[in-house]
Amino acid sequence: MWLLKLSWKNIWRNRNRTLINMAAVGFAVLLSVVTNSLQDGVFGNLVKNVVGFYSGYIQIHKQGYWDERILDNALTRSEAFEKKILDVPNVRLATPRLESFVLASSSELTKGALVVGVLPESETGVTRLTEKITSGKYLDAVDGEVLIAQGLSDRLQLQLRDTLVLIGQGYHGSMATGKYAIKGILRFGSPELNDQAIFMSLATAQELFAADGMVTSYVLAMDMPAAMNDTAGELRLALGSDAEVMTWEEMMPEIQQHIQTDKGSMRIIQGILYLLISFGILGTLLMMMVERKYEMGMLVAIGMKKPTLMRLLLWESVMTVVMGCALGLAVSVAAVGYLYRFPIRFSGEFAKTYQRFGFEPIFPASMEANIFLTQGLIVLGVGLLLSVYPMLKLLRLNPVAAMKR
Repeated sequence: MWLLKLSWKNIWRNRNRTLINMAAVGFAVLLSVVTNSLQDGVFGNLVKNVVGFYSGYIQIHKQGYWDERILDNALTRSEAFEKKILDVPNVRLATPRLESFVLASSSELTKGALVVGVLPESETGVTRLTEKITSGKYLDAVDGEVLIAQGLSDRLQLQLRDTLVLIGQGYHGSMATGKYAIKGILRFGSPELNDQAIFMSLATAQELFAADGMVTSYVLAMDMPAAMNDTAGELRLALGSDAEVMTWEEMMPEIQQHIQTDKGSMRIIQGILYLLISFGILGTLLMMMVERKYEMGMLVAIGMKKPTLMRLLLWESVMTVVMGCALGLAVSVAAVGYLYRFPIRFSGEFAKTYQRFGFEPIFPASMEANIFLTQGLIVLGVGLLLSVYPMLKLLRLNPVAAMKR
């Protein structure tokens, strides 16, 4: 106990030195937390934009639909089939869709577009579609009007209440044509969706494509997205071989590969970051040893055993590193919280580059508790490990040489 009290007094005998040591450790925690928080935030934002606002985490189709996405490979909607889906644990909601590509036109302008027929209430429960409306109103269950993505409306020079003409191929090769008033305009983070999506009620889409009672997919919402792969396995067992159960990683492997590649690059950057952090902490420890060389030599000369002095130094290091980590975590929470509420937003060519890869051009931060805990423990471990160096130097301390000025 006396060692603890003496250690506490020692670290505050020279406040400037202690504050410098704490600042070095605290800055290391801040740097590592912010770096990891931004990394997780960027990828989480990508998944939220592309997955959470359109594809869902899991989709169910008729076997073979994903390889040949035509209306002839649609499912017949049935309550019994939907009940099997909803009976699987972790499935919170399943919303049906009817999707197909058409030619959208207005006056003399035309563009290829994706028509998505949805049940308005359950669709927004899965993908939060209402949050993407920038003007106008959301769909009703039997609505004969449509929602159009902002990029597509700009390309066709359409506004609210204007008429949109759709021409395409329906179920079993029938002609699909229709004229629809625009009820609302949507804005998606994904440039691909923003340039081609049209949403209408499921009944309206079934009428357009002459596909009464048919759906191309079920999009699922889950209570625990982290258990996505386990849930997909249970769905495959429950629905049998006629149904095709796919996670977003299987539907969009290019995005998953992009994330994994970037995470691999970030590990290298993090390794360099930890190396720099280690040198920063080691530098402050060496400074402390040089400043206290005379003091250590005097203590050994008057009879203090080196093992006792080593334990004293160890406690001083532990206290300094722990306080530095606590300080760093406190500042990190404030910094990451600010970046979470006010994410970094880019413009110009840099933003266009991000949009080409499917990213919304912002750098949001993640507030996941495990980021703070993991990075705090890593820096704490690095600090304590480097604290061994001064004790090793103490073993070879010559008190007479140390007390020479």
